[in-house]
Amino acid sequence: MAQTVDASQRAKPLREVIRDTVRNRIFEGQYTPGSRLVERDLAAEFNVSRLPVREALRMLQQEGLVTEPATRGSVVASLDADQVDDLFSVRIALEVLACRLAAQRATPEDIGRLTGLVDRSKEALARGSLAETHALNSEFHDEVTRIADNDFLRTALEPLQGRMHWLFRHVRDLPELVEEHELLLTAIASGDPDRAAAQSAHHIEKYREQYPDTV
Repeated sequence: MAQTVDASQRAKPLREVIRDTVRNRIFEGQYTPGSRLVERDLAAEFNVSRLPVREALRMLQQEGLVTEPATRGSVVASLDADQVDDLFSVRIALEVLACRLAAQRATPEDIGRLTGLVDRSKEALARGSLAETHALNSEFHDEVTRIADNDFLRTALEPLQGRMHWLFRHVRDLPELVEEHELLLTAIASGDPDRAAAQSAHHIEKYREQYPDTV
């Protein structure tokens, strides 16, 4: 069946529409680790040539969500226990800095956007829309990085964002996660960089302990 494109996607290049769709399927478990992603089949589904599909898969490979073993074409990646732990170690180094900078640099408008994301997460959770709640929680972390306003930090985080968002989707207690983001928002809004950094470190370490050995 051909994939339909909604109005919000029409302005995007085809490769980004395909990337976003495949990425969401990985996040939602439709494509499990080890699943093959066949260019020909995806091109037929999206009713496009194989070129934008190839570009989309290359973008997902750069994010670490897809690998290309020598004999299997594109395959959904997996993370073993050591890789998950390494990713959390990098995450705590970079995200704690992002929260520290955000506390120093956030404007009232920035705090308003973060508040809006938390409020929308609560609303989505109340409707039982788990996928939307997960997406909004990922967007919350991305917004903190934007508020930090540090080009070197953003450049360091960009190659990890796909894998980080993938890890975010493995959180099962979403009400608790939304509460955690409320606490992080309060810490950033306080303008105290030490408080924001401490809350961020607590948040990340808490979920490091809860992750399975592989994802």
